[in-house]
Amino acid sequence: MQNINDKIEQLAKQLGKPISKGRIDDYQSLRKEYEVLANRDVNEQQKASKKQRIQAIHGRSDLNSKWTFDNIVQDSPDVIEAINIAQSFIAAHSDPNWRQNSANMMIFYGDYGRGKSHIAGAIAQELINKYEISVLYRQLSSLLEMRFFSYDYSAQDSIGEKFRQAQEELLDVDLLILDEVCVNETVLKKNTQSWLGNLLRQRLAENKNCILITNHNLAGLENALGKYCYESIKEYDTYKVCFSGPSRRENVTDDPIASVASNEEPQQTYTHKSGYVPNQVK
Repeated sequence: MQNINDKIEQLAKQLGKPISKGRIDDYQSLRKEYEVLANRDVNEQQKASKKQRIQAIHGRSDLNSKWTFDNIVQDSPDVIEAINIAQSFIAAHSDPNWRQNSANMMIFYGDYGRGKSHIAGAIAQELINKYEISVLYRQLSSLLEMRFFSYDYSAQDSIGEKFRQAQEELLDVDLLILDEVCVNETVLKKNTQSWLGNLLRQRLAENKNCILITNHNLAGLENALGKYCYESIKEYDTYKVCFSGPSRRENVTDDPIASVASNEEPQQTYTHKSGYVPNQVK
């Protein structure tokens, strides 16, 4: 009985065609070679596509590119503890179940220049690069200004539409970083407390994470935000970190003595636990 190679040779003779030197046995090796090449091309396309997605997320995030862990000076216990917490928080994102079924709130508080925004930004950069987590960094004061001007119905600059778009981003993004929370504010206006409280509650319902950065201590923050808004925060799995180390900003005067803010709390001692474990706000 003729095998397939013999039949091909016989047919070639009948048609007056040259007999191929290759054998059908070479098909499997050729197929494997083509599969390797195809997989390589697919992998390259996937890498290029992932790079584009990450660049797009970075572009929308409004983060300072210098906010990375490599640039952090670990010169005080509070910064070291904050980095430990940050790394645990980032590592927790490797668990899809955790990501889909929990809402986490990190509160970074302390005086100006202590590295709060830097570490928050470093967390965001890592999450974008490792897990393609969408991030939005905003100063609360700028959002409140936009919200205020959105009520000017005679404005010709579409500020109302811009604020509605901003509101959608605030709700949809995976990680929202709100900086300068209640800066220079003893108490937010009631309607502002309601707006921010509703925003946080809606994000909580969708299991979205937040980082709040403030110069208030926790008691001052609770008073400034109001009970409704602060109760929204307490619904999250929360982790609070007091930044009480030295300022990282250069002095603009010749006075070597740094001033101490009246709302700064004493330096706290933390014991790092393996994994991300909230120290719930009470």
